[in-house]
Amino acid sequence: MRTSLKATLTAAVAVGALGALAPAIGQDRPESILPPGFGEPTPAPAPAVPRPTTPASGPQPARPTTSPSQALPPSAMIQPLPSATPDGVPTPTPVATPAAIDPTVLARYEMPESARRSLETVGPVTASEGGLETDAFGEADGQYVETLMRRLTAPLPSRWMSILLRRALVSRVDTPSHTNGADFAAERAWLLLRMGESVSARAVVQGVDTDNYTPKLYQVAMNASLATGDPAGLCPLVTGAMRYAPARGWTMAQAMCAGLSGNPAQASPLIATAKRRNVASGVDLLLAQKVVGAGAQGRQAVTIEWDGVDQLTAWRFGLAMATGVAVPDELYASAGRQVKYWQALSPSVTLGDRLAPAEAAAAQGVLSSAALVDLYAAAAEDEDTSSAVSATANDLQTAYADRNAEARMTALRQLWGGPAARPAYARLVLTARAAARMNPATGKDEADHLVAAMLAAGLDRTAARWLGTVPAGGDAWAMIMLSDPDAYRRMSYADLAAYSGGEGDSALKQRMLFAGLAGLGRLASGDIERAAAALDVRIGAANAWTRALDRAARTGQSGTVVLLAAVGMQASGWKDIPPEALYRIVGALRAVGLDGDARMLAAEAIARA
Repeated sequence: MRTSLKATLTAAVAVGALGALAPAIGQDRPESILPPGFGEPTPAPAPAVPRPTTPASGPQPARPTTSPSQALPPSAMIQPLPSATPDGVPTPTPVATPAAIDPTVLARYEMPESARRSLETVGPVTASEGGLETDAFGEADGQYVETLMRRLTAPLPSRWMSILLRRALVSRVDTPSHTNGADFAAERAWLLLRMGESVSARAVVQGVDTDNYTPKLYQVAMNASLATGDPAGLCPLVTGAMRYAPARGWTMAQAMCAGLSGNPAQASPLIATAKRRNVASGVDLLLAQKVVGAGAQGRQAVTIEWDGVDQLTAWRFGLAMATGVAVPDELYASAGRQVKYWQALSPSVTLGDRLAPAEAAAAQGVLSSAALVDLYAAAAEDEDTSSAVSATANDLQTAYADRNAEARMTALRQLWGGPAARPAYARLVLTARAAARMNPATGKDEADHLVAAMLAAGLDRTAARWLGTVPAGGDAWAMIMLSDPDAYRRMSYADLAAYSGGEGDSALKQRMLFAGLAGLGRLASGDIERAAAALDVRIGAANAWTRALDRAARTGQSGTVVLLAAVGMQASGWKDIPPEALYRIVGALRAVGLDGDARMLAAEAIARA
């Protein structure tokens, strides 16, 4: 049975996996997701927007004099090593010059001019691969755009906004004016890390030649390597980092890279000196020693004990992942949610331990529906899989592959928590393509959940086929009205008034439906004014955020629009996002050609409010 499960689920998601980088603009290109590989929420309806500034000087030099502490805000999680300094930035404490390392380990390779990459355009994903156009930031001031990214609270409450934001941050785009391309890449990767997108962050960092690194990019590159559990990724950067951005983490990286290169005799004195000078101690030092011992000819066995450790840092997470050390669950609770998403993307975590964070990551948009199904298929073949996981995998196989429609529907209900339960959004993502196989005759009683599941994976045209069979005025009807890519008529005020609000906060959902339809241009202007007054949705209110969003949309700056849209969605959950903000965001996305994303975002509001 387990072999057939993997084959069945793999075949069921094969088509979706091929379009993994594409935006949601129809059933043939359902999702936007890269291949597998901290702050308080701000629910205010009028997000503050920093004003653009134009410095007197031109673009920053390749190696600015700003320190890492000035370049990036302090954070308890994004931190190479613990520090006693007030601002939380590691104190530079070099214990050996780079020359002490075997030159074959840290050699600088001269690239021919033709192989060098320009800082004028940086990013791993081109427009043809699903990214934004290269001029996505247009004439926007680079320091203004960087400030937007730096102040953005992540993760966001919306799966589809998170997917779109990732897409913008990994796109191969022109570097805006008044900023250095390496610094711009650093800010993008820094935000991706806070979103939980460790693999994407590393891809952005690696899009810059090491000769062009700035202190800011060195610091973010270290955190990206740690978030992906890859300390070896630090080795090509150690020489430059110790010269331009020295910190205790880089001092320890010297020793680890010597060990990873098969030179423990060189690593041991560096570790001993670091210990004597208190560069690192406790579990931080032991983890570094364990990395050294993992290299060729490493001879020391190191045991890691977490007793007395009350905070999970990027250093501890990354080196634990690299050496196969299990991190206690209570330590994950001391870090932000994004660390769970890093865990879901880490291949060193056992399948059983990855499933819970993977479901959370899928609900956030870090993992696709296809990737989550594949993970369950692999777990079903693992001999160490728990009985609960096996039961879920069996239900998933039934939901996807059973020939009996009633059996498939029963399995879906089981996966959703039971006949009367409101499914967790992660389970809607998990069952998206199984829901797409259902027909209205069998699934009419669960139409709201089935349509929500399909749209969680961007299967908009499949969902639209249910339009003639779902009751008008219900949740399924509302989501289809918002997501249908081929809608040919505008709705009337009477249509809108017939919506009951369905399951959950019905009053909020009525307002969200109006905001989405108005932003998508699917209501007549007269009906918009009438409904806005009736529902008390102040779509005409203006503030700094709306003016900035309108300006970016008017000038076609799709990248800036996405960032400002994300600024408007900083909240602890969908209930804290004002309908006025959704109206503005959906309209701005449409204005810059991101119609599919706008539709999915509007439909998600109904599914999750």
